[in-house]
Amino acid sequence: MSAVLAALYPWTKALHIIAVISWMAGLLYLPRLFVYHCAAERGSSSSETFKVMERRLLRAIMNPAMIAAYVFGLSLLLTPGIVDWQSGWIYAKLGLVAVLTWHHHRQASWMKEFAADRNERPARFFRMQNEVPTLLMIVIVIMVVVRPF
Repeated sequence: MSAVLAALYPWTKALHIIAVISWMAGLLYLPRLFVYHCAAERGSSSSETFKVMERRLLRAIMNPAMIAAYVFGLSLLLTPGIVDWQSGWIYAKLGLVAVLTWHHHRQASWMKEFAADRNERPARFFRMQNEVPTLLMIVIVIMVVVRPF
């Protein structure tokens, strides 16, 4: 199994990066849709359009991309020689990925509130939430590339 993972390493790494980019795109775009959705009158045609867009983004892009990022990421973790388990950066990265996953599920719960016309949060809240994935991504990339500790 180790030999197979090592042989597939370049492909696994490429697919992991593609999945993470797709996941991040969704995590950054969904709160922006929420900002615009806040301005739409409940029950209006634009509100219903936002509901469809939000649902499709979450189910067709974000969820599959998150799953793919996890599958390829776990494959990378299991590839011999890729991770030095004595270094702290990997634990920081995995912790931040857990926070990113939690944020993904928060966005899904907000989408359900919009779908049921129960959102009570202002657009400003979602503008601020749009920054969370960006900050997490920056620190995760630094952990993986720079490996500061």
